[in-house]
Amino acid sequence: MSQQIVISGVGVWTPEHRITNQELVESYNAWADDYNQTHSEAIDAGELEAKPHSSAEFIEKASGIKQRYIYQKEGALDIKRMRPAIKERADDQLSHQAEIAVEAAKKALAEANKDASEVDAVIVSCAYTQRAYPAIAIEVQESLGIEGFAFDMLVACSAATFGMHRAYEMLHAGNARCVLVINPELVSPQINYTDRDSHFIFGDVATATVLEHAETARAEHVYDILSTKAVTKFSSNIRSNFGYMTRAQDVDPYGPDKLFHQAGRKVFKEVCPMAAEHIAEHIARHALEASDIRRWWLHQANINMNTLICKRLLGRDANADEAPIVLDEYANTASAGSVIAFALHHKDLQAGDHGVLCSFGAGYSIGSLVIKKRG
Repeated sequence: MSQQIVISGVGVWTPEHRITNQELVESYNAWADDYNQTHSEAIDAGELEAKPHSSAEFIEKASGIKQRYIYQKEGALDIKRMRPAIKERADDQLSHQAEIAVEAAKKALAEANKDASEVDAVIVSCAYTQRAYPAIAIEVQESLGIEGFAFDMLVACSAATFGMHRAYEMLHAGNARCVLVINPELVSPQINYTDRDSHFIFGDVATATVLEHAETARAEHVYDILSTKAVTKFSSNIRSNFGYMTRAQDVDPYGPDKLFHQAGRKVFKEVCPMAAEHIAEHIARHALEASDIRRWWLHQANINMNTLICKRLLGRDANADEAPIVLDEYANTASAGSVIAFALHHKDLQAGDHGVLCSFGAGYSIGSLVIKKRG
């Protein structure tokens, strides 16, 4: 009989800097005014379109976001720069992304009451890694003093759940006794701060979870993983084209089409029913209905998406206790959103309570875990 796999620890590292909607809008509007003035002749001639203004109210209504955290605030609001100013580090220094991954990992290990010597594998799974190799995960492994193996995964906004899936499978296969899954979502360098429709979406954060066999868990709050479920379906409606190929293509490596961009309305229309169907099928495996789920820790991209998905599942609006929202404070943190929601809203559940941890995003990709709190 296979051993029970559990989540025994979760950690969140939050940047010290934040940007409110109002700050972001003031910067963007000033940039738009400067752009329109600089290109006034071309705009008057119909060769270019004028850049429209935005507002804090528009952002909150469209997304539910009120602010976001950022790894480095300097430069991001400068209308002559419009991107964070992050200093390059030498090869013998800990990379920026590894640094925040280590901080989240330490918090997760502390909650799991585990020492790094008890971890056998590290998975760094996120939307972007700051380099191709050596793997950020191996750098984190070295920094934490972990023996065993480590690797990176890129699955956009489903990276966290897909990383947990791999850990779950490795533990079942006996390839590891304890796995650390880390999501260092350093996404601000890929934001186009001059795009009214997307400049407000993302924030930086790092999250981590500890997965292990139930027999070795000694944390206060432990969750059995009943099963995992994943699906992917190709779509270009959410895309980021930046990469090493741009060097050979003789194009602007930082052009708008190389940074994050999406067809937001299409994403909303296509992903919501996919996610609701995916979750319904997953909980049905365990003879559970939506009313049996005590808490929904859903991907934190857009409050309207979460509202609609919950309504499809429950037949009514979910309240904040059932489906907690953290994107008002953190914004969309790529794959980390559902993990933040879990980290901040799991200790009050009672033994036997069921929950669903689910992410959905580019790919399209959807990943979920049905979990139950141990007694």
